[in-house]
Amino acid sequence: MNRLNLKCCHHQVYGTRSLITGGIADNNNNLHANIIKLDKPGASVLPELEKLTKKERKIAVLLGIIRDLRMRKRYTQALEVAEWMHNAGVCKFTPGKHAVRLDLISRVHGVDSAESFFNSLGDQEKTIQTHGALLHVYVRERLTDKSLSYFEKMKEMGLPLDALTYNNIMALYMNTNKYDKVPTVLAEMKDNGISPDKVSYSMCITSCLERSDLDGMDKVLQEMEQTEIRVEWNTYGMVANSHIKAGHNGKALVYLKKAEDTLEKKDALGYNHLITLYASLGNKSEMLRLWNLKKECCEKYINIDYITMLGSWVKLGDFEEAEKLLNEWESSTCNYDFRVPNTLLVGYCKKGLVDKARKILTDIVQEGKTPIPNSWGIIALAYVNKNEMEKALECMELAIKLCVGTSRAWRPNPKVIAAILSWLGDNGQVEEVENFVGLLKNVIPMNRQIYHALIKANVRQGKEVDELLEIMKSDNKIEEDEETKKILQLKIN
Repeated sequence: MNRLNLKCCHHQVYGTRSLITGGIADNNNNLHANIIKLDKPGASVLPELEKLTKKERKIAVLLGIIRDLRMRKRYTQALEVAEWMHNAGVCKFTPGKHAVRLDLISRVHGVDSAESFFNSLGDQEKTIQTHGALLHVYVRERLTDKSLSYFEKMKEMGLPLDALTYNNIMALYMNTNKYDKVPTVLAEMKDNGISPDKVSYSMCITSCLERSDLDGMDKVLQEMEQTEIRVEWNTYGMVANSHIKAGHNGKALVYLKKAEDTLEKKDALGYNHLITLYASLGNKSEMLRLWNLKKECCEKYINIDYITMLGSWVKLGDFEEAEKLLNEWESSTCNYDFRVPNTLLVGYCKKGLVDKARKILTDIVQEGKTPIPNSWGIIALAYVNKNEMEKALECMELAIKLCVGTSRAWRPNPKVIAAILSWLGDNGQVEEVENFVGLLKNVIPMNRQIYHALIKANVRQGKEVDELLEIMKSDNKIEEDEETKKILQLKIN
């Protein structure tokens, strides 16, 4: 929770409201459902659209489809729908609808095409909405000079600038790490009689955080509290987190109380964040109070709740409470999600109690549970960090075997694999290395590190490696490098 999610600002486009006026399409609508199913790359939605009779061309349904496709980042298909609507004369395209079309063109065909489209519009269609959409394109592409000069042009034209216009410029500065300029834009906005909105204040608060200006952050938040804008719990939580990191625990507690006051009673995510922040303060009593309050308000705990609380106990180093909570979860669930015990495994491993973590996992497996590969991967990494390579190898082999013969996609930690391969190359028998490589090929493709381990083990035992070198070059297009030559020198020496 270091910074607010400003996605709403970065992707907000003039004219979006026009796409949802009249209602959202029912997800059960056949056209909507059929188009959403066409999710393979390159799939066109035009055949579905062309099946429609004139009576079936429901504007609200089509606009809802565009909105849904944009949310799913399927911009090419969204543009197909918009252009088909325009060309088929389904409805009159207002400046707001043209603004959305312009944004889609920029995403599919690039900035130049978006500019050409804008230039093709009539004077009556060049409103704050379409000008704002073009500005948004420049901002999204981080074209600083174009963005700023266009912003000045919009002011010179006397367009009725609004909060969204200024938010775009603030987003530009945020995206280009020019955080000190964001408050200046907010000040100009207010000087021109334009009231900042929630996004404006959120970006300004985040810009202060990025500059470690906690006083400035507090002042902006206090100003925001004086408006009619509702300050959400996550804003207070972010500010509290900043003060926790700075050691201002008293201020942090004030903001955490405000966060709780604004929290919806059934907002499970909000409770989890606050529990985590109280853990950072080392405040067990507040953690437990919120944990119990959450159960009262949300009626039950789910796996992510247990992961949060387990992580909080681990952060405090209270493994006794963590194990009690794990036992409580195990007795209450029929869906064994290994991400929950993994939280405890990570905690023990970070504390250096790797054998303890391994015993916990082994006990779970002996109870008939099948772990996910990452469970063993966590312990393998911890053994690598302790340079206990034989144990690391054992755990990594157990992790990979869980993937063999399945469609499970899992990639082991590259650091662990590199360490094991290096150790095997220096110490392992050829058969041992070959066995591990045979397993490893199930989860990662052959690469230079793998070949070097094989070559080194063979060279150490006085075996020929010409065939192995040839396979490396011909099958996998990996040429010898300086490291390869150093390994081959071992044979000569």
